[in-house]
Amino acid sequence: MASVHESLYFNPMMTNGVVHANVFGIKDWVSPYKISVLALLYEMSSSKITLPERRRLNKLILPLQQGPDLTLGQFLKIVEECCPRTAYAVNLRLHEMADGELKDMEYFFSTLPTPFTPFDSEAYKTSVVGLFMRHMLLAYNKLSFSQVYKLYKSLQHYYHSHYAKPRDGQVGLPTLAADDSEMDLTSVEETVGDREELDTPLHESELRSDKAANRGPLSQKQAEYFLAKQAYLLKNDENKALKPAVLQEELNNMLKFNPDFAEAHYLNYLNSMRVQDIFLSAHSLLHYFDRLILSSSEAKSNGDEGYGRSLRYAALNLASLHCRFGHYQQADLALQEAIRIAQESNDHVCLQHCLSWLYTLEQMKGSSSTVLTQDSVKMAAHFCLPYLGSLDIQSLVQQGAMQGKAAHKLMDALKDTEILHWKHSLSELIEISLAQTTSIWRMYGKSTMALQQAQLLLNMSSLEPVNFGVHQNNTEAFAVALCHLAELHAEQGLYKAAAEVFQHLREQFPPHTQHSKLWMLCELKIEFERHMNNRKYHLAEPLVKAMSALNQTEGLYRKAQVLKALNRSTEAYSILQQLQVQCEKTKSTEIIIRVMLSTAKLHWESSSFSTALPLLLQALALARKHHLQSLASETVLHLAFTQLMLGIPEQALAVLHEAMEPILAHGAVMDRGRAMLLAARCHMAVARLKDLHSAALAADCLSEAESYFSKLSCKERLRDVHYLQAQLYRTLGQTPQSNRSAMMFRLLDQELQSPAPLVYMQL
Repeated sequence: MASVHESLYFNPMMTNGVVHANVFGIKDWVSPYKISVLALLYEMSSSKITLPERRRLNKLILPLQQGPDLTLGQFLKIVEECCPRTAYAVNLRLHEMADGELKDMEYFFSTLPTPFTPFDSEAYKTSVVGLFMRHMLLAYNKLSFSQVYKLYKSLQHYYHSHYAKPRDGQVGLPTLAADDSEMDLTSVEETVGDREELDTPLHESELRSDKAANRGPLSQKQAEYFLAKQAYLLKNDENKALKPAVLQEELNNMLKFNPDFAEAHYLNYLNSMRVQDIFLSAHSLLHYFDRLILSSSEAKSNGDEGYGRSLRYAALNLASLHCRFGHYQQADLALQEAIRIAQESNDHVCLQHCLSWLYTLEQMKGSSSTVLTQDSVKMAAHFCLPYLGSLDIQSLVQQGAMQGKAAHKLMDALKDTEILHWKHSLSELIEISLAQTTSIWRMYGKSTMALQQAQLLLNMSSLEPVNFGVHQNNTEAFAVALCHLAELHAEQGLYKAAAEVFQHLREQFPPHTQHSKLWMLCELKIEFERHMNNRKYHLAEPLVKAMSALNQTEGLYRKAQVLKALNRSTEAYSILQQLQVQCEKTKSTEIIIRVMLSTAKLHWESSSFSTALPLLLQALALARKHHLQSLASETVLHLAFTQLMLGIPEQALAVLHEAMEPILAHGAVMDRGRAMLLAARCHMAVARLKDLHSAALAADCLSEAESYFSKLSCKERLRDVHYLQAQLYRTLGQTPQSNRSAMMFRLLDQELQSPAPLVYMQL
């Protein structure tokens, strides 16, 4: 389920993924590219365009205005994809100016709409188009004659360089130098220092590909746009952000021109976290807060208060960084420092964040943090912090699920948080809540409810605004829901559908992203179970190492399963005992129960069925205490098999009847087949006592088990079913059916070319 500490990450300078960059002294320039955008807006406001084309063009307005300068070819290509006629008109307008005279450019600016344009026009003075046009008119009217002439020559070069043959692979436009002829909105009375600041512009980098050259300087708005876009994508759809190496190069280029750009250091920190680079991430985080303290307007205006706020949040972020990398001692020291500074400043909000991280740290250490979490919920309610309060309740629910709380109590607690989520439009927490509910229902063995919650999350429209083309938040919650969906399909034998889900996960969460481990481990587990069910142990064994790299506990458990299947019982028993001790320390109840079941199977191999009974009863009591219905049903299957082998089939049937209903309602297809096969064997054992009714029931159970195993294409299990059917029909005197089952058994035995294990010695 979605982890709480991932959502508790807090940065005082970021709001909804937007970086507030106000570091550069770079102004907006009048450039040939901006004239091209102006020509596009003019054509949009003065010509007739179909509604679909207008919608597509409207989506381009802000990216074209705020993004870095493009070459004419790239600009026309983007516009042509939306509206070919408008692209032709823009190109014609630029041709008239570039191939004409200076007066043609003057005439174009004179025909632009005035601030008194009617309200229903796109060029109205307060609209996006109108503001941009007025901005350009003001900038153009302040230019001297020499500056206008240089702008005209630059426009000619901008236009003709698109049609001229490139020389020596050089593409693009020369950068306009920020000399005494710069064309910006500054007044003539600007100081020399301001002009020197403009002499080192930040080069554009966002849309630059490997084959493209620099396209000119990056203004303040363009720098903000680049940082805001990348930060938003890293948060909501990491797959659409620049690749780590490319983004690192771009940020290095930024910091080369302005080393004190605090927000660039922070984005560098987020980028380093993607590739798990502990040194560079810590280095960038410390640099971010160093620059923030020195250059932040808040620190300057508030004096010691602003300075102290930056310090305490720096310590808090450093603690979260060490938590993510498992450095618990360093995280504890940084957290104590943040608490000390926050207490001195009486900052209750920061203290609440510290408390949330404190119980998260205790959870990661494996200690009980219920009391701390409850205190955090009370304090968050007292200070009216709905976001942190909801996270605390979700963490409390997660702890309650691990401690065996009843499902209805946990759902009641989540229902209260959902009211807060919808009231405050906390989209991220709504997603986490649905993913957590899905995980809880899966843990409790209610597959139908889990499927419903997963589908609800995946079909929910996000409350977040659609920014930068991101329609779905590809967060951890979505990855968790999709993994559960894949597991549910695989359990029903729909491996093709599960493969399609994993293909989607692979596209949305590539292997280098932070949430890719979730689906990678899930995919390995499904493949492992499939090979083990088909008794293809040589294919399952290589998957153990891959699982161990992602999750050591899962890897150990699967290794023990493979060793047991390969009849290396001593090694398997040693690993299971080691795993049980480890899980008892971490209180991993599910793994403890599975270890007990595997240990009981090892006792079966030595025919010590009576020795396995105490273990199975202990596992059953533990599963029922924690309301783990799926594991409880599986334990009952093992218990019934043990009683069957001890020669008491009537009691085995009575015990099996208790688990049959939940298995058929919520169990996997393999579990259903195993349950029906075991029921058939119990009826056959009773039928030996001349009970013909039990024999008929056994035949029905075997037919149903055959349908389940056929759905999974589990030939090893089908061979066992046909073997038992041949025996049963021969006992009943039904020779044709017996011969048919014997023939099917023979065909499968020849196809598998592997010795069949003793049917009566396995579940």
